[in-house]
Amino acid sequence: MAAGDEDKKWFREVNPSFWPGQAFSLEIDEVLHQQRSKYQDVLVFKSKTYGNVLVLDNCIQCTERDECAYQEMLGFLPLLAHPNPKKVLIIGGGDGGVLREVVKHPQVEQAVLCEIDQDVIDVSKKYLPNMAQGFSSPKAVINVGDGFEYLKNHSQEFDVIITDSSDPEGPAESLFQESFYSLLKSALKPPHGIICCQGESIWLHLSLIKKIMTFARDIFPTVAYAFASTPTYPSGTIGFLICSLEKDKKLNEPVDEKIADQLDTRFYTADIHRAAFALPAFARKELSNTK
Repeated sequence: MAAGDEDKKWFREVNPSFWPGQAFSLEIDEVLHQQRSKYQDVLVFKSKTYGNVLVLDNCIQCTERDECAYQEMLGFLPLLAHPNPKKVLIIGGGDGGVLREVVKHPQVEQAVLCEIDQDVIDVSKKYLPNMAQGFSSPKAVINVGDGFEYLKNHSQEFDVIITDSSDPEGPAESLFQESFYSLLKSALKPPHGIICCQGESIWLHLSLIKKIMTFARDIFPTVAYAFASTPTYPSGTIGFLICSLEKDKKLNEPVDEKIADQLDTRFYTADIHRAAFALPAFARKELSNTK
C-alpha cells in the first residue's frame, strides 16, 4: 500500500508524540505492515531516510539506519565484560538484532532468545531481514513465551542475560521490577555472570533509572550504567543497565580487546565501550550513589 495523504494522516493521529511534551517524526514512503497481535500493535513502514521502521504500540523500536548502535551495545557491553560467555539468554528482542550480534562472538556456543510475541519475529523476518539473520544461526535457540516465566525454570544456567525490552508499559512492564532482577540473578551462572538491560534515557527517565539502580544494587554487588547515541529514540540516546555477580567488576573495560576490535560491527569498538560509561555530570550525580 502506498503512503498517500490518508496513511500519513493516520500515523499522525495515533502517534502525535512518543513521549508527553515532545514529538519525533519520520516521513513515510509506504506502510508495509499493520496489525494488532495478541499483545500489542505492530506497524512496519518504509521511511524516506531511515529505511524500514518497526513500531510497537506507537513507539519506534528500530530503524534500519541506526539500529546498529542499540543492538551492538546491548549485546557487546556485557559479552566483552565477561571472560568466557558460552551460553547467553536474550529476553525480548523479537526483531533479531541483538541475537545477530550475540552469535558473532567467537566464545558464544548457544544463544537462547525468549520472545513473547511470535508476530514480532515473523514480521521482522519479512521486513527487517538484515536484523533477523541471527535466527538462522546454528547457535540460536528460539523460545516463544514469557521471559519472566522462563527464568523461573533456569537456575544458574547463563553466563550473560540480555533484556531487550520495549518501554515499561504493556508486555514489558514486568521487566522493570525488582522481582525480575532477582530472577535474572538466579538464572546467572556464577561467578562471572552478567546481565544487561535496556535502560531508557538519562534525559527523560532519570528518576526511573535511579529507582531501578537502587534496587539492583541490593541484588548485585556491581551495577553500572552506560549510554549510546540513537537518533530515532526519544531524546536521541538510550541507556544500558549492567550488573555483575562479581564484586568490583570493571564493566567499563573489555576483557579481550582483540576480540572487541575483530568483531564485524558498525558502531561498537573497544573505545566506544569505555566511553559509554562516561556519564554527564547531572546523571553521574544522581546515579553514582543510589543507596
